[in-house]
Amino acid sequence: MKNNVLKTLGIILLSTGIQAQQGFTVKDKVKYKADLFQLNEVRLLDSKFKNAMDKDGEHLLALEPDRLLSRFREFAGLSPKGKIYGGWEARGISGHSLGHYLTAVSLMYAATGDQRFKERADYIVNELAECQKKKGTGYVGAIPDGDKIFDEVAAGNIRSQGFDLNGGWVPWYTQHKVLAGLVDAYMYTGNKKAKEIAVAFSDWVDVKFKNLTKEQFQKMLDCEHGGMSEALANVYAITGNKKYLNLSQRFYHEKVLTPLENQKDQLAGLHANTQIPKVIGTARDYELTGNPKMHTVSDFFWKEVTNHHSYVIGGNSNYEHFGERDKLANQLSTNTTETCNSYNMLKLTEHLYKLDPSSSFMDYYERVIYNHILPSLNPETGMVLYYFPLKSGEKKIFGTPDDSFWCCTGTGMENHAKYGEAIYAKGSEGDLYINLFIPSVLDWKEKGLKIRQTGNFPESDKVTFTIEEGSFKNKIYFRVPAWTSNASLKINGKTVKGHLNEGSYFVLSDQLKKGDVIEYTMPMQLHKETMPDDINKVAMLYGPLVLAGELDKEALKAREIPVLVTNDLDINNWIKTDDSNKLKFTLENKQKTPLKPLYSIVDNRYMVYWDKFSTDEWKVQKEVFEKQRRDEEALEARTLDHLRIGEMQPERDHQFEGKNTFTGEFQNMRWRDARDGGYFSFVMDTKNSPEAYLICTYFGSDGGKRSFRILVDNVEIAKEVLKAKKPNSFYDETYKIPSNLLKNKSKITIQFAADPENTAGGLFDCRLVKPEN
Repeated sequence: MKNNVLKTLGIILLSTGIQAQQGFTVKDKVKYKADLFQLNEVRLLDSKFKNAMDKDGEHLLALEPDRLLSRFREFAGLSPKGKIYGGWEARGISGHSLGHYLTAVSLMYAATGDQRFKERADYIVNELAECQKKKGTGYVGAIPDGDKIFDEVAAGNIRSQGFDLNGGWVPWYTQHKVLAGLVDAYMYTGNKKAKEIAVAFSDWVDVKFKNLTKEQFQKMLDCEHGGMSEALANVYAITGNKKYLNLSQRFYHEKVLTPLENQKDQLAGLHANTQIPKVIGTARDYELTGNPKMHTVSDFFWKEVTNHHSYVIGGNSNYEHFGERDKLANQLSTNTTETCNSYNMLKLTEHLYKLDPSSSFMDYYERVIYNHILPSLNPETGMVLYYFPLKSGEKKIFGTPDDSFWCCTGTGMENHAKYGEAIYAKGSEGDLYINLFIPSVLDWKEKGLKIRQTGNFPESDKVTFTIEEGSFKNKIYFRVPAWTSNASLKINGKTVKGHLNEGSYFVLSDQLKKGDVIEYTMPMQLHKETMPDDINKVAMLYGPLVLAGELDKEALKAREIPVLVTNDLDINNWIKTDDSNKLKFTLENKQKTPLKPLYSIVDNRYMVYWDKFSTDEWKVQKEVFEKQRRDEEALEARTLDHLRIGEMQPERDHQFEGKNTFTGEFQNMRWRDARDGGYFSFVMDTKNSPEAYLICTYFGSDGGKRSFRILVDNVEIAKEVLKAKKPNSFYDETYKIPSNLLKNKSKITIQFAADPENTAGGLFDCRLVKPEN
């Protein structure tokens, strides 16, 4: 997001605190200025958001709880009642989807009142209670070798390379989803047994790991551990037992959070979604304790991510990692903006909004739900995305019902049940905040007030609010989005005069009664945003909506991605509007390209960012630009398999193994090496090609003791010694793989083995390719 959209934030503490959710027995220490209404107080009306919620609900009801519970029963010594699902659920992270599912059906019950979702939650809770009782320790989980992993860790034998803990794939991350699901089942459906299971599991955590020193515990936290701190803080809030707050605070990861305490952005190279839940934990800690250090962390992190690490759609990360601050122009790929990140950033936004109900928080919130969360769901099938590609010419890849279960499948189950969460807020003085313009009914039982919001926003710039029940004497705050000007209000057809604080809230003080109708108009304009590090890489918007170019299939066959060639700086002169459809545009360029809201493009390829040239620049750059693009496409066409080194999911997908191996980031590229006789290996797909080459990227300043061997299926194919032969630049080395090592093989294992007292690598990229034509 741009700095001019998101304003500097502050805290306003008032005398009256408002509890965030019903069910908490511990009162928060901080004082809120506003709080969001509960999901059961808001009902969505027909709209694209309601459709997304309905499709999500259909998918949730189509899933079989017994299949999600399969390994919980198996590892508790009980017979499974269903065959485990495929994808990630059949791998080392099994169980995380069950936790997300439990949260999702609980949220959906609150959002709809549909008893079928409560029945699902109740069934799962009963099954987990049986598993926990059979296990007999308080532990409940579905992690392969879970007992062995946690026994070793509890004994102080801790091994981690960031995404594995003692050979297990992010076990605490998985357990967080289960614990959070249990807490949500209690909070949203009133299931007391879910609370009992959550407490017993938290007791297991407390006792099991009580003997770890602070240093050992911190070492354990080097492995991704989700939102354990937040979940345990909520166990404290529902029980009042302070030991759970103390346990929550043990999950404070100093290596990442201490720089944020000191307001230092050291996020570059970090796995993005590993960090966001840690920061949500600090926001929750601040609410429960009033410790200002915790607020400094969450507030500073939010500002840095939204202002300096986010793309135009509001999402962040490339290949799941943060890059350098304000360096995004060369970070456009098929794997931008992991959906989990935006899910968690919206949660963090809600925490911060309560302290200071500034419209800038909701400008960001709106940007994300319209341009990342809503478009992440297929409106026909209900399937969701993992990554949202921002590389031009790409398309969305949706999951499957039975064989995906990515992390973003889990958060995707929850996302579309939560649209009612931030539409309205209640002020500490009894005022009403209207934040989002989504057709809905607010039933504020405390006030005897029912308000219906209708309209066809954003197809229309007018929204209508009708007082259906009760009267209202307090103030109503209508958000004035940063993207509008000349917003106006009418009551019963009469214009209301008053001060409009653009980018903030229009304050309505008139007393309202049943039958009154308020019309709120927010004119929308075309506008643009550029990359912070490249003013000639442009995205186009209309109001809150990111407009994407829908690409012509024939042009794509000819490998033609449009560019923007113009000497005009005014976006209104680039784009032709369609009088018959307010959200249909055409970019009047050399190639006339249709522009649509990003959420409306489902199956076709698209582009969000445009390379802009003046006519003189294009004369000079055209050949260079097109050659670079052809070279990239040619390499991609030759590629059999590509491993992005040092990144969690690509390495997991390639069955990574290693000993004495380390990873990090340099000049915005991840690297991996192995030291003193260590090694690392991975499996690559040959696609049964009879010929193949391995292209490895090294840094030309690396030298010294860097002697290592490259092996394919335990056969040495190359001896490499790095001698700093190209200082201060990256370079590629190509190794031919002998044909006898490829014959009748669809997979090969590649190993980099360091010689004694030497280092293998650093390796910055690895690609398996076919010969050039």
